[in-house]
Amino acid sequence: MASSCALLVAFGATTAAAPAKSRPRRWAGAPRRRLGLSAPRRSRGGALRARSGDERARMSHGEGSLGFGSGGEVGKWEEEMEKEKKRKKGWVHFVGIGGSGVSALAMLALEQGFEVSGSDIKWSSFMDQLQRAGARLFIGHSIASFEGLTVSAQPDAVVISSAIPKDNVEILHAKSVGIPIYKRDGWLKMITDKYNLIAVSGTHGKSTTAAMLSYVLDSMGDNPIAVVGANVPQFSGGNIISGSGPNFVLEADEYDSCFLGLSPYIAVVTNVEWDHVDIFPDEGDVENIFRQFVHRIRTGGHLILCGDSPGACKLLSESANDVVSNRSTGSSSAVLNHSYSTTTYGLSDNNDWCASSITPNSQGGQRYVLHYRGRKIANIDLLLPGVHNVLNSLAVIASVAALHKDRNSLDSTIDSVRIHLSTFKGVSRRFELLGTVNGCQIYDDYAHHPTEVRAVLQAARQKFPSQALWVVFQAHTFSIADHVIVSEIYGGRETNKWNADARDLSALISGPSAEYIPKMDDVLDKLVLKILSEKNQETVILIIGSTGDIVTLGPKLLRALQGKS
Repeated sequence: MASSCALLVAFGATTAAAPAKSRPRRWAGAPRRRLGLSAPRRSRGGALRARSGDERARMSHGEGSLGFGSGGEVGKWEEEMEKEKKRKKGWVHFVGIGGSGVSALAMLALEQGFEVSGSDIKWSSFMDQLQRAGARLFIGHSIASFEGLTVSAQPDAVVISSAIPKDNVEILHAKSVGIPIYKRDGWLKMITDKYNLIAVSGTHGKSTTAAMLSYVLDSMGDNPIAVVGANVPQFSGGNIISGSGPNFVLEADEYDSCFLGLSPYIAVVTNVEWDHVDIFPDEGDVENIFRQFVHRIRTGGHLILCGDSPGACKLLSESANDVVSNRSTGSSSAVLNHSYSTTTYGLSDNNDWCASSITPNSQGGQRYVLHYRGRKIANIDLLLPGVHNVLNSLAVIASVAALHKDRNSLDSTIDSVRIHLSTFKGVSRRFELLGTVNGCQIYDDYAHHPTEVRAVLQAARQKFPSQALWVVFQAHTFSIADHVIVSEIYGGRETNKWNADARDLSALISGPSAEYIPKMDDVLDKLVLKILSEKNQETVILIIGSTGDIVTLGPKLLRALQGKS
């Protein structure tokens, strides 16, 4: 007889701040010559590095054509990049280095030959990787962080996280002694400006899509640089790839208007919904910031957009004079007056790229049939569950097809992409299995927006179709849950000026039973007691939340159960 199962889900809330119109101002940057950030001029499109020795030799002598540039251009790029890495760099100090986005920039700076230091109010797992790579790290903010390293008496530049207030002691000190200060957007602009930038944006799915795209391009031999706002177990650099090719894949964040400093060759928009209410007062404000972003696409570039997202589709609502339909191909693609092309993807067959016949596969992921403009192209297999990951993979396919449109036939390109999509294992804290003890499986996920939570619960239902669900967090999102636990709100970058209380969220939940347990230690005790009292059940625990002490719950629970097994 099959054992009964329970799926327990723990969510940590982030602060729902009151809307505000003001945006933090951007700090002035430094002259580029101080930091040795020069890079060879990019080719017009994405050139692909040859995989065989013979091919590479032909490329170095200018034979053949890869992407939009000749093989000789690719060889010259890589040769100049190797010289660039050997040039004397400088010292960059990162304030807020423990966060996912800033830690990735710091790791890339290390890989590119800079001396790196940084500070944060508490230690994070990203700092473990940085310390092993040679960064000098500080807990707490102090001018002591600016004591000299080997290359100079003080940093050549200071890069600050969007979460750092402008009265931070290190920022004030840097200003007082004339050290150039960059907010994240200014630094990103400087380090990506000379590359073919593929900027992956959207309210949801940025990290997984950017990681999946980077993994596929790297596996195809493209040798990209990549910066992702989450740890990717298949990246040797954790959350970066420090390649020497001309293409740069970046997870582009809308928070604090950060992505408006970029000039992408390819811009991906996975979806547009209202989020970051402390920055964007309403949905229209979010749509406006994304519209500004896509208007920054370079001439001759591409917009890859999810046609199933109503918010994303509004970005195409230009005036009639601004859009010229591509009627000759029968495609929904268009060429805007900004001289970039637009390609859509989604589940609907109205999109250029679409998926049909989505079914679970034997690996616990998804299988679907890929179509391009009404023509069946291939069967695609993913290791990742959930329809949202089908959409993420479609964004990757459309991006690679646009980047390498002149290299090989479409079928040949997609066949290569298909092979590597089938081996991508995902991103840390995205439906990540932490461990199994006594038949109890513990999963962790980053989701915090209602749409994200809904998606991960649907993915859990696909993978575990008969289990009861235990959930912790917001009311209306969890209609498929059986029990809800609400922990206290974690305020990552806001103060609680509105007397917000997670108890109110618990009281609003209708349908499943719900309880408010503010302290994470008490949540831990509750789960341990529940699991140990029902040892004969096959239990699955899914812990969901973005930041704060929710991220420690899974490992603590695993250790506690192992200690009592």
